[in-house]
Amino acid sequence: MKRRPSLPAPAVAITIALSALASTAVHAQDSILPGYWESTDRSPVGVKTERRCITPRDVAKFMMGPSNHIYACTYPHEAIGGGAIAFRGECVDRKGQRVELSGRGVYTHTTLKMTADVTIRLIGIPLSVSASTDAHRLGDTCPTLGK
Repeated sequence: MKRRPSLPAPAVAITIALSALASTAVHAQDSILPGYWESTDRSPVGVKTERRCITPRDVAKFMMGPSNHIYACTYPHEAIGGGAIAFRGECVDRKGQRVELSGRGVYTHTTLKMTADVTIRLIGIPLSVSASTDAHRLGDTCPTLGK
């Protein structure tokens, strides 16, 4: 597992939420299509838009999150199918901080829209934050590097 500098608890929770927005199991016949995608993540700490190449191998990872290397997440309750995604679970960072997550969304072969609610505890007091992801496919092929 790669290591990054520690984030304050609210930032950790929001990062987990954004990562978890693409969460749950994927079936190849009922998922987004590979290609060039743009996603916009919104949270209390701001808005982030990025473009990425989603290969056939990456489809499940893009929809399953969290897809980062800092958190270990489990989703005992997850469902995907018929254009809908739902999940509920927990993520733990390398220091043992636990956060509860739940999310829901809709998708087509060329779009993915999700929201997630994260509950963290600050000095024992539960604090809930929400985040959303709105992604769409830009095309079949990805730009080559350097262009």
